Amino acid sequence: MNTLSTKSKGVVIFHSGYGHTTRVADAIAAGSGAALIQIDSDGNLSDQAWSDINEAHFVILGSPTYMGGPSWQFKKFADMSSKPWFADLWKDKVFGGFTNSASVNGDKLATLQYFSLLAAQHSGIWVGMGVKSSNTKASQRDDVNRMGSFLGSMAQTPADASPDEMSPGDLETARIYGRRVADIAARHFPAT
Repeated sequence: MNTLSTKSKGVVIFHSGYGHTTRVADAIAAGSGAALIQIDSDGNLSDQAWSDINEAHFVILGSPTYMGGPSWQFKKFADMSSKPWFADLWKDKVFGGFTNSASVNGDKLATLQYFSLLAAQHSGIWVGMGVKSSNTKASQRDDVNRMGSFLGSMAQTPADASPDEMSPGDLETARIYGRRVADIAARHFPAT
């Protein structure tokens, strides 16, 4: 995992059950220059990770979509974020989010809505996708924003596909979105 740099001032906080969401997180981090913070299989983060989140200018949240929402490990992290919430430590940070599921719909929108509501509870500023959907007859599986999401980055991976078999278009969508979040954060937090 990357550590928080003074240049990026961003973190990608995510849980991944089988490695697919890790690939999306890697693409988001590549686009944004953010440090990766992975929620462990028990839903925990290190003290250093919490400190890095508090210092970040932007926070990008990620989880697979399981049963219509984020994983329980991510929800545990969200519940534990009540401590920084009480102290307004994340107020006015720039937020974004991403998810992956096996089905084309897979209720991914509900996961992104969960993330945007969590950001709103922390008085954060949410960044939408900023890329129109690929929605014509000529559209292909590997096109950018083929899921047609406007709230954040979505990816779809068949249940029997390995992380190496993910759509390059979905990963490029994530990279582009990461760059957008970082660019908006840079405007919100100009270099001193």
